[in-house]
Amino acid sequence: MKTIIKYFYFPFLVGITFILSTSAILPAKEETIKSAYLKAGLTDKQAAAHLLSKFTFGIKPGDIDYAVKIGLNQWFDEQLTGKLKDDDLKNRLKLYDALNLSNEQVAEQFPKGARVLRMAIADGAVNKDSVDKEDRQEYRRKLAEYMKSKGFRPQQDLFKQFVSHKILAATYSNNQMHQVLTDFWFNHFNVSLTKNECAMYIPAYERDVIRPHVTGKFENLLVATAKSPAMLFYLDNFNSSAGMTEAEMVQLKMMEKRAGNDQTKLAALEKTKNNRKNQGLNENYAREVMELHTLGVDGGYTQNDVTQAAKILTGWTVYPFEEGPGGGGYKKFIENTGKDKLTERGFVFEGDFMFAMARHNKESKTVLGTTFEANGGYDEGVQLLSMLAKNTATAQFISTKLATRFVMDNPPKTLIDKMVKTYLDKKGDIRAVLLTMATAPEFWDKQALTEKTKSPFELAVSTVRSLNAEVTEPMQLNNWITKMGQKVYYYQAPTGFPDKGQYWINTGSLLNRMNFGLALAAQKISGVKIDLAALNNHKEPESSEAALFTYSKLMMPERDLTTSVKRLTPLLTAPNLIEKVDKAANSNNAMVKTSEDENMMGSSAMATKNNQPAKQNSTNNGKNFGNNNMLAQVVGVIIGSPEFQKR
Repeated sequence: MKTIIKYFYFPFLVGITFILSTSAILPAKEETIKSAYLKAGLTDKQAAAHLLSKFTFGIKPGDIDYAVKIGLNQWFDEQLTGKLKDDDLKNRLKLYDALNLSNEQVAEQFPKGARVLRMAIADGAVNKDSVDKEDRQEYRRKLAEYMKSKGFRPQQDLFKQFVSHKILAATYSNNQMHQVLTDFWFNHFNVSLTKNECAMYIPAYERDVIRPHVTGKFENLLVATAKSPAMLFYLDNFNSSAGMTEAEMVQLKMMEKRAGNDQTKLAALEKTKNNRKNQGLNENYAREVMELHTLGVDGGYTQNDVTQAAKILTGWTVYPFEEGPGGGGYKKFIENTGKDKLTERGFVFEGDFMFAMARHNKESKTVLGTTFEANGGYDEGVQLLSMLAKNTATAQFISTKLATRFVMDNPPKTLIDKMVKTYLDKKGDIRAVLLTMATAPEFWDKQALTEKTKSPFELAVSTVRSLNAEVTEPMQLNNWITKMGQKVYYYQAPTGFPDKGQYWINTGSLLNRMNFGLALAAQKISGVKIDLAALNNHKEPESSEAALFTYSKLMMPERDLTTSVKRLTPLLTAPNLIEKVDKAANSNNAMVKTSEDENMMGSSAMATKNNQPAKQNSTNNGKNFGNNNMLAQVVGVIIGSPEFQKR
């Protein structure tokens, strides 16, 4: 087996020497997509295949013909606009009732475990003294009964719907570029379900913050993420405050003197002093907004800039629609004082976002040489983010990330320079930057063709799209995505998943990728049905070699498959290939399942849990080929091949 894997993947691991273009920088308007690919020597269909492989989650049968028919310039514009009808997707999503809930509704219907426990204890459903002593199974039963009586739902049900939506949208949406860009920008502004404080706000974060801004102005996207409860909790800015300034300390001492022996006033002042003493500056978001969201690690900022920026962003927090860490004691304060009066004092209320003037550092600050005058309030935070969005270092950083995602792992400087110029000229217009990239010669250079390695998510979704599969249980597909090394929405670090092939490729992941291909082709993944015969108009190939050539052309259209077919042919006669790869992948133990995973998957647990084979789907609905096992092995080998795993 080791010999097979080594032989099979050696070309996949060989480094590629990049040929960098030295063409002069031209404004995007002087070039069109068609003129760019014609200069590169590509036919209309070859160009369509390249464009679709970069800006969709996979090419479906008929996609290339459609793009060529309307013209690639129009196709790109159509996808940038993202207004195509998605009736099929909407029908599939009707089962997921939590997808359109507001953050407040989510908090009401899917409360955090700690809150449920406090309520259960208060209502006498659970005894406080026996929480740590009772049998865990009995304890869970009582909590489950209590939640049911209150109409509460487990948060894992919310997350399951959220992940299912991602898979179905990526698979079936007609607005493919918007799905890909949503994935890109979410990863850029990463938040993680691993952090309980922010987890329940993440569905609305993607829906209301990321998705609407994917082709707009970068500045608007940046400000929207900064105000999101998901980001405020994830990077801890929700509790960042000025603490006590020297002037406030002097004022408190004077008030104490005036209070004299009035114990009521003294007690109130002492409480205020302790509350302010426990509050303080948190630099997490200020650091990451510079290093990861805008300027980049070499963007020219200092530690002092981070500290000063953090002071500017004090008071940026979450409107306390529920008691908890985000409330910070403000819920009753707002109710008692009234929003109108607080607005007059400099407070800002905008949806789930709140700027708490009382927690804001009112002193003057200086960031990157720009001075923010004292008492700037909420506006100085917006000014800071705007300044960062317009910085040349940000233009460089964002352009490089976009080119890395859509062109190659190490994009040429000439391409990045063109994108930076557009970014600065168009004030961070993402749409314009993408168009500059897509009309640049470097995008169409032969070195950029199928250079990028698909992530596990991209591999799984591109597979079901290329096979025109019917996905009725998206969480079963998610099990395999996780097993191949990508647990979507659970990447813990604010960097997001790395976007280079070397991160995804190792011996274990390659085994699991091949195992996934063979399992899917053999109809062993529950809730994913394919009709291999229909893909070839129910024409049975004369041999396994003929099947390899035919289905390679169907699944990897407009590519030169000579080398690929030659490399894959020996695997067609490999004895017991499916069993060998399955055994190797299971023994690799690439995914460690936790009880949380099991809860998330619900009653339909992993298809391969405990290494038991999944329930096999029905065979092809059309004409049954004489040797279905042969065809399944051929298609499985194609899915696991180096060529199919490139985009």
